[in-house]
Amino acid sequence: MDVTLLFFKGCTNWREAHTRLQQALHEVGAPEITVTLRRVDSPAEAEEVSFRGSPTVLINGEDPFADPSAPVGLSCRVYRTANGVVGLPSVATLAAALAAARQR
Repeated sequence: MDVTLLFFKGCTNWREAHTRLQQALHEVGAPEITVTLRRVDSPAEAEEVSFRGSPTVLINGEDPFADPSAPVGLSCRVYRTANGVVGLPSVATLAAALAAARQR
């Protein structure tokens, strides 16, 4: 499984997202998987990778939390949850996405 965390310098939520991803990988029994960190530095690069804000998690090249209506660009991303809008996915949500990817 390939896990990448896309972020941009202006949004600090990526650090906690990285920690949560590592916790989620432990929960699904895949602690050996390394999370690749990729900083997105320009609007052109954001377009190239369909970056819909920081942090963006890619599992096997796909964004399991994609909102096709969200604009591409250098911004902080929001995630809709049962408790409202937050700046990053929970460990449980990440673990569920990782488990689903492992079953494919």
